[in-house]
Amino acid sequence: MQVSMSILYLIPTPLSDQPIANVIPHYNVEVLLSITHFVVEEIRTARRFLRKIGYMGNFDEICFYLLNEHSSAAELPTLIAPLLQGNNMGLLSEAGTPCIADPGSQLVSLAHQHQIRVIPLSGPSSIFMALMASGFNGQQFRFLGYLPIDKSQRIATIKSLEKEATTLHNSQIFIETPYRNLSLFNDILRTCQSNTLLCIACNLTAENEFIQTKTIRQWETSAPNIHKINCVFIISS
Repeated sequence: MQVSMSILYLIPTPLSDQPIANVIPHYNVEVLLSITHFVVEEIRTARRFLRKIGYMGNFDEICFYLLNEHSSAAELPTLIAPLLQGNNMGLLSEAGTPCIADPGSQLVSLAHQHQIRVIPLSGPSSIFMALMASGFNGQQFRFLGYLPIDKSQRIATIKSLEKEATTLHNSQIFIETPYRNLSLFNDILRTCQSNTLLCIACNLTAENEFIQTKTIRQWETSAPNIHKINCVFIISS
């Protein structure tokens, strides 16, 4: 198999409406300005981000390829074609880090199969920033993504991850669709032991960023206002 000289860059994007210089390294901007092929979740959002970092190119001459939760594996050959033709490509997250609780891993896997170089760039990740700020075990942790929507299954999952956190002394990280945050929070309070620790990290990097770690007993008397905002939840012992 011929080795392509092209590069697939994994490029984080801001989590909030903050100045680009606060959250995106200058090197990332230099890379972005050199690319004309982008795989994105939503074209309008990608264009807005590129303009914000100073991209002056004509968007009619820029190639955007969609990869989101509605994409199928059958579309991957089209997405990787520019790389096989020798073009560098940027994989952009809608917010945060590509491939971490985010589409893109299948494209990266295909790039490796074709011996295309993959370069991950530094940038904001709500999951890892929340863990950093939680005070919990950063040596052993597990990310579960979204918990089950079904209430009985969700409660069973919460019990299971609390047991694992207590037994293994690790950190259990999960997220939720913003409009279901309060429902999840209440299920955690009803299910977990009073001395179990819960960190809630919301709107990371924004001016109204909220990160607090408390016991379940303490949270019972200080419910946060987390309805319809982006949150990361972490449970530990």
